[in-house]
Amino acid sequence: MAENKYISTRQLVLMAMMVAAHVVLSRFLSISLWNLKIGFAFVPVVLTAMLLGPVAAGVVAALGDVVGATLFPIGPYFPGFSFTALLVGICYGLFLYKKPDGRTYAPFHGKKGIFPAVILTELGGTVLLNSLWISMLYGVPFLTLLPARTLQALGMGVVEILVIRVLLNYMPHLQKAV
Repeated sequence: MAENKYISTRQLVLMAMMVAAHVVLSRFLSISLWNLKIGFAFVPVVLTAMLLGPVAAGVVAALGDVVGATLFPIGPYFPGFSFTALLVGICYGLFLYKKPDGRTYAPFHGKKGIFPAVILTELGGTVLLNSLWISMLYGVPFLTLLPARTLQALGMGVVEILVIRVLLNYMPHLQKAV
């Protein structure tokens, strides 16, 4: 497969591995109830965001959701969840990716960008959008879902902040390996 100026074979293979890791972490190594999900499926998306940027992270998150929902369904497939995954990946990339020329997308970047990225993804993605999709899919009133989903987002937010901070510490080593 020939490389072009947009994406290299190495980047494509890395993205495919991250999609596979996302599927395994989200479908087999997480706790899923009908309206709550606790796991580490965010790790491959965050790694892709840090290594390849927002577009690649969004693609990995969305493809991971579609492939996981197709091969190992937990419930009926709903494209809203894939849309949320795409936005979450892009958000992580905007706050965690440093371009090869040293520029960044967001004024808060790296360790300073962890907190805003997690707040936006957890509140915007988990609490608001995914609660809306669950409400639409199962007919549960939106406001009824918010307390439990907010608690889940707070718990996962703390875990994400800690894990992303550790990953950022190892980023120089990971960039050399990739």
